[in-house]
Amino acid sequence: MDEDLTALVVSEAKDHMTKAVDHTQSEFGAVRTGRATPALVEHLKVEYYGTETELRQMAGFSVPEARLLVISPYDKGALAAIEKALQGSDLGITPSNDGSVIRLTFPVPTEQRRKELVKVVKQKAEEGRVTVRNIRRSARQDLEGMQKDGELSTDELDRIEKDLDKMTQEHVAAIDKLLAHKEQELLEI
Repeated sequence: MDEDLTALVVSEAKDHMTKAVDHTQSEFGAVRTGRATPALVEHLKVEYYGTETELRQMAGFSVPEARLLVISPYDKGALAAIEKALQGSDLGITPSNDGSVIRLTFPVPTEQRRKELVKVVKQKAEEGRVTVRNIRRSARQDLEGMQKDGELSTDELDRIEKDLDKMTQEHVAAIDKLLAHKEQELLEI
């Protein structure tokens, strides 16, 4: 039973670390690179018949060109509400409405703006790394508690902690790889 408990602690830690990496990746997706991508607006809340609704539930998206995002509402009556939500968002882009679709044209970011975005992405990556390390610390505390209760020997604890450290390094490396890719994407013109 003790082995089952330690395996559960390690398994939960791995799941949480994987979720932290996935969350960091989704945070990166929300950082605007100058390229059009639905990830920038799909979670935007739109006031629709008195209810806050995510834009992705109300419209389809297409990217006909690298810097153009076309939003096609399923209900043409929602065009005005979608346009209002886009104008009120922090995108800094004025939507163009032709009566059936909304077009968002993304400008090329300046070099200074790209450098600011790299700083933002690095901060998000560091938050992801800290989360992964906190998960490791929490798992270690659980395991050390098991050792104090006599459910785990010192040798077993050392072995499992080495596995946890290796797992942590792998997840931090995954975040670093995502960061390098996003940095390269941000800095290219």
